[in-house]
Amino acid sequence: MSNYYMLVCRMLLEELGLVGNCQIASLISGHGSVVWACMPRFDSEPVFASLLDAEDGGEFSIAPPNGARGSQRYLANTNILETRFDSGEGSFRVLDFAPRFSLYDRTFRPAQLIRIIEPIDGHPTVAIECKPRLGWSKKVPKTQLGSNHIRYLGFDAELRLTTDVPLSYLDKHPFVLNGRKYMVLSWGAPVEEPLAPMCDRFLSETQHYWERWVKQCNVPLKLHCFEDTGAIAAALTTSLPESPRSGRTWDYRYCWLRDAFYALNAFRLLGHFDEREKFIEFLLNIAASAPNLDLAPLYRIDGTSDLHERTLSDWPGYEDNGPVRVGNAAALHKQHDVYGEMVLALSRVFFDDRFERERTPAVWSLLLRLTRKAISLAGKPDAGIWEYRTEWVPQAFSSLMCWAAADRASRIAAIEQPEVREELENAARHIKQEILSRAWNAERGSLVGSYDGRDLDAALLQAAPLRFLDADDPRLHSTVNAIQRDLDRNGWLLRYRADDGFGTPDVAFVLCTFWLVEALCVIGQIDEARKVMARVCGSLSSLNLISEDFDPNARRMWGNFPQAYSHVGLIHAAFAASPPWSEIL
Repeated sequence: MSNYYMLVCRMLLEELGLVGNCQIASLISGHGSVVWACMPRFDSEPVFASLLDAEDGGEFSIAPPNGARGSQRYLANTNILETRFDSGEGSFRVLDFAPRFSLYDRTFRPAQLIRIIEPIDGHPTVAIECKPRLGWSKKVPKTQLGSNHIRYLGFDAELRLTTDVPLSYLDKHPFVLNGRKYMVLSWGAPVEEPLAPMCDRFLSETQHYWERWVKQCNVPLKLHCFEDTGAIAAALTTSLPESPRSGRTWDYRYCWLRDAFYALNAFRLLGHFDEREKFIEFLLNIAASAPNLDLAPLYRIDGTSDLHERTLSDWPGYEDNGPVRVGNAAALHKQHDVYGEMVLALSRVFFDDRFERERTPAVWSLLLRLTRKAISLAGKPDAGIWEYRTEWVPQAFSSLMCWAAADRASRIAAIEQPEVREELENAARHIKQEILSRAWNAERGSLVGSYDGRDLDAALLQAAPLRFLDADDPRLHSTVNAIQRDLDRNGWLLRYRADDGFGTPDVAFVLCTFWLVEALCVIGQIDEARKVMARVCGSLSSLNLISEDFDPNARRMWGNFPQAYSHVGLIHAAFAASPPWSEIL
């Protein structure tokens, strides 16, 4: 078996762990290798990327000399990843984490990855290799050795590995682990204090931070939050294919406006306010900075929109599934649903008294302008939520979100500006009538994906939680059941069956199955919803991380990983399907 084949086989998405601190994030395999890490932030060029080039992408490995796979788990209620190995002569573990804790009334989140190697029993042998790359160029950086560190030259800032492991051993030279050893990979400021006590302190403080924070939230979703601006990245990777040989490889390290309402509502359900507040500030800045409210579907996590898409011909891609892409051409699309999602997201300012500071006449004026923009775009052709790269047509889901904007804004207007309430109510009524006239297919007994079309679209399951139709309306029941029946793939849901410019999808889109759970709960089919939920949860990775797509036949995860949208869907579905405490206690 070739080394290349062994490397490829070991990187199944469901066998990767994630560590991060809302500044950087790293994916770590069960073989103790950092296979993906960008510094100094999510959307920077990668330092380690063997995930996309198993032979020459660069990685940072700590493992037994025989390369045996370890077992992974998170320390309880934390984002500290433990990988345990048996080297034959003994066993040891690696603790991986990115420091995050409160310091001087601020959140300390340096661009650092800390790796602690600790013997458990016997006399284990360890082999270590650190092979960073100069981003997408894949050039090998020159090194400069110090007494207890290695500087990697050629980056925009200093990249340094500080360690108490003998530097002579860092070329996979096996050595016996007789005590705890420490390794800190840092971008920018180097380690300038005693290594062991610093790492132990950072470990303890980070553990306490997560133990406090996790009581109310889903850790993977939190790790998609970029602390500096409040943006939430759709995923922390680029170019992981939606399915084998599909060509569907996209860069998802950016913030999609379509995710805004769903992410904010997930944080609301979990009782977290700070993340909502920072994200709303980010959205307000995006909207207020857009001339004529001409919003792009996605933005960089710093709020800019220069996302020119390019392919990297010398990168083979995950499991040789190219192309590898940087940037995203969807930033040039028109997606009219984003106006509805922006209105739904910002409407929380007027329904939650904790947003009193943001509840100003200027914010209401902005929300009203967004609503009127949504109303003007209802029924107009666009790329839609799924970013079709075929000829654009009026998308029913886009109109549904435009209706939601008018409907919710009319309720706020009743308090903030009563004289415009009737205007917005009439607009909502008109859009609803148009959807039911143009996007209802009597033959299929369902709302369909586009005006005067026939293809079903799983996004229209959102008609249920958005209360587009009453819960007992036969048309809603028929739509949910038709979508479940037509888009089913071995118990999971496709987004659609239409050709989107890359052929027809052949794997399930994880979020859609969670949307099905929500919709089934709304129409009263609770038992069925819980069956679907149990099936999905039974397919999660051992570390409970979720990708964008899932192949029910091969039982493999595909797509960018982890995917914020999937975790948001899990949270919404869990709250919808969970029994009340009265049924448990």
